[in-house]
Amino acid sequence: MNLANSTGIVTGAASGLGRATAQMLASQGAKLVLIDLNPERLEAVRAGLPGEHVAAKADVCNPVEVGAAIEQGVSAFGELRFVINCAGIPSAAKTVSRGVAHDLALWNKIIGINLTGSFNVLRLAVERMVDNRADDHGQRGVIVNTSSIAAFDGLKGQAAYSASKAAIVGMTLPIARDLAEHGIRCMAIAPGVFETELTANVPQKGMAAMEKSFLFPKRTGYPDEFARMVQSILTNPYVNGACYRLDGGARFAP
Repeated sequence: MNLANSTGIVTGAASGLGRATAQMLASQGAKLVLIDLNPERLEAVRAGLPGEHVAAKADVCNPVEVGAAIEQGVSAFGELRFVINCAGIPSAAKTVSRGVAHDLALWNKIIGINLTGSFNVLRLAVERMVDNRADDHGQRGVIVNTSSIAAFDGLKGQAAYSASKAAIVGMTLPIARDLAEHGIRCMAIAPGVFETELTANVPQKGMAAMEKSFLFPKRTGYPDEFARMVQSILTNPYVNGACYRLDGGARFAP
């Protein structure tokens, strides 16, 4: 995929990995539909990007709001060629703590946003992608979902988060198989610990424990490193149906 003048969606675009991805794509000439729940930060990101973009406040779990954002994008740009799902939230709750079971509402919220929200956005976008004109590779679109190394090495208190991110990995190949006949690829990235607003709120004790598992480089990842992985996936037509770990070799111990 030639990113110049390609159009697509980035969710969670107001901060962290989503913002870095939007900045990278815009710098390459892509036209973006930026989705987030925070309209002020979202508009600030849009205003700071080169080129023409749409900022759409939407809950990724809400089909009506996501559908409206997609309509905005199609109306503005004529088509959508990619979806980069970065919207997500963390959680920290043990299966049972001090004799009290994990809150089911919290479980449903984490699964809802991280997993169902990602699928909701991509399913509605794909409905439009299948009508795109195929490029020289026979390709009509690309989906990149965000998993986490917690999908493989979940820590204590991460049952809900790890389950949501493992499911992102699990649905990657079936979706790629579903969409192969349409020339649409589906990939996932499983980032390790990155310098974002989320990690900034991790207590020092918790961060120190995670840092013991870092291999090389012995540091957190930079958001632009995630964005470069997205760029590689979008521009390499021969990657499909897989999840890439992006973690500097980190493997979390319990």
